[in-house]
Amino acid sequence: QVQLVESGGGLVQPGGSLRLSCAASGFTFGSYRIYWVRQTPGEGLEWVSSIPPDGATRDYADFVNGRFTISRDNAKQMVYLQMRNLKPDDTAVYYCATDPWGSGRGQGTQVTVSS
Repeated sequence: QVQLVESGGGLVQPGGSLRLSCAASGFTFGSYRIYWVRQTPGEGLEWVSSIPPDGATRDYADFVNGRFTISRDNAKQMVYLQMRNLKPDDTAVYYCATDPWGSGRGQGTQVTVSS
């Protein structure tokens, strides 16, 4: 059974940084592309980034514009999202998932960007 647990969110000022973590268990982690998606109140899930099983490539939504970096550690079954130069529009609940529609996501971690 897929289990993903997100952490690392918080309140940060515009221009600040956060590092989100995703702990995986219950499935063959090293065989899955992992996605970060986010959701704001009243909106649907929005794809942010993804990384293939071998970590050789990284894909980002256009709005990321070089500010985020996704990475993974297969030995630890972890995925990370380093976020820099955060903007108020980045305020959302962030989830990791096994597809861009949010399958298998956990409870999420709240990111609030505000002065």
